This record gives sequence, structure tokens and C-alpha cells, in this order.
Amino acid sequence: MSIKHPIISVTGSSGAGTTSVRKTFEQIFRREGIAAAFIEGDAFHRYDRAGMKEAMVEEMAKGNLNFSHFGPEANLLEELEAVFREYGEKGTGRTRHYVHDIPESERYGAAPGTFTDWEALPADTDLLFYEGLHGAVITDKANTARYPDLKIGVVPVINLEWIQKIHRDRAARGHSDTAIVETILRRMPDYIHFICPQFSETDINFQRVPTVDTSNPFVARWIPTPDESMVVIRFKIPRGIDFSYLVTMIDGSFMSRANSIVIPGGKLDLAMQLILTPTILQLVDNRKRALRQESGR
Repeated sequence: MSIKHPIISVTGSSGAGTTSVRKTFEQIFRREGIAAAFIEGDAFHRYDRAGMKEAMVEEMAKGNLNFSHFGPEANLLEELEAVFREYGEKGTGRTRHYVHDIPESERYGAAPGTFTDWEALPADTDLLFYEGLHGAVITDKANTARYPDLKIGVVPVINLEWIQKIHRDRAARGHSDTAIVETILRRMPDYIHFICPQFSETDINFQRVPTVDTSNPFVARWIPTPDESMVVIRFKIPRGIDFSYLVTMIDGSFMSRANSIVIPGGKLDLAMQLILTPTILQLVDNRKRALRQESGR
């Protein structure tokens, strides 16, 4: 953690909805005039698309049927930790972009399924924002959880997460249902060992729970809408959270435990704005005070 160079990480698995959460953060940064550096978790995959396919074939030949992007072997977790550490110490670091599709290819000038070149993060930013799979992971070789000042988990219940992934991969990436199911099955051990444990490290978890039947996610025709969902918001340390204010401001919300509030799914953006804006402003204010004290020495 760093007062002068704070870090925010948003963690969730493929299809969990972290991209939507990132948009809320971007709105807050824009409204409050906060300069943020961004890191996408996919940038720290070890292999590009073609290389990952080759690595999977090699691992299968060795008898490893569960090689996936969720696990440490397919990612540069030590390098990600090093960037977190460098940013926390100096406000610097480097990243790249993984190009997912043709629109991103046109934007970044690289073929889909490849990486752009490594480049330095923007200078003089107020904070670093990470969104991806491993923002709070702990392995025997890497620990990204120790550096962020604010760790957010985005965790739909598992059937909903699968529905979101199936519909996204089918519509946006052209994957067949069979291929998507095979991916889910291959990733399950890494999901259990490397994704789930992160949500015990996060400061706040946002878990969307559908209020419609999602018993068989593999035949669901549509994703449950926000109005067909509730969101459970869990605070690791509830001290200082004004729950009565949140319940008053968010219609239909209620406390389910001493550290948890439940809100209607359609109120998620409002809840995030109310909960996260003061925390973000506090991080930036602490940074400015620390820099002023340093310059006054």
C-alpha cells in the first residue's frame, strides 16, 4: 500500500462483469478530475492467442487437462506484482494491451489475439487502476494482494457468471456452445484454487444474485436483467460505513448481516457511486497531503 501512489484493483473471473464496474470507476475519475493509469489483467497473460493454443496442446500431452488463464502458469503474475510494487514506490511502471477483436485491432494497430508492445504508464497520475483476473491473488511466487489500497471483488453467483460468459463469448467472440462449456470445465480447478480465494482478500465484494430461475445456465436464452437481480455488497471491515445512510439513499435496500447490504440490481451503479466515491477521494486527498508535506521539507 502507498499513500503517495495509491492502487485500486478490481478482480473477477471471465464473464463476471468487471468491465462494467470499470466504467463506473471511469465516471468517478472523470467527474472528480482524477488522473488514473490503467492496467488490464489480460495484458499480463503469458501467451498470445496462438501461443496459448500451442501451450494447451503441450500441457494436454503431459496429461494436464486443466491448463487455463485462471492459473499462474499462463500468466505473468510475478511481473504484475512487480508493477504494483514499482507504482506504489515511484508512481511508475509499464503495461501493454491484449487485442481482443477487430475494433481493438484498429485502435491499437495490432492483430486480434496479440499483444501491443510494452510501454510506460502515464506520468504524474493520481492512482493506478487494475481490472482483471488476479488483482488480489496469492501464490507461492507472487502476491498482488499486498499492494492495492482498495480491492474490489465482482462475484456473480456461479450460474449467473456462466450465463454471462456463455452469452458474451457466443455473441462477441463467435465461440460455439461446446467450446465455451469445455473452457469452463478446463478452468474449474484454477477457478477454485486461484480465483475464489481472492474474494477473501478483497475489501468490498459486489455479488449479483438473480431472482429468476438460472438452474441450467447452459440453456438460458437470456441474461437476467438488473431488475431481475439483487446485489449483495459485503464489506470486509464495516467500521466507518454508514449503513443507515446507504439504506436511506437506495430504495429497496436492507441489511442482511452486520457487514452486508442487499440492494436491487438496478441500483448497483448508484450504490457504487455512493460507496466508492468517498473512498477514492480520500485516497487522492491523502496523496496530495503527502506530496505537499514532502515538498515542504
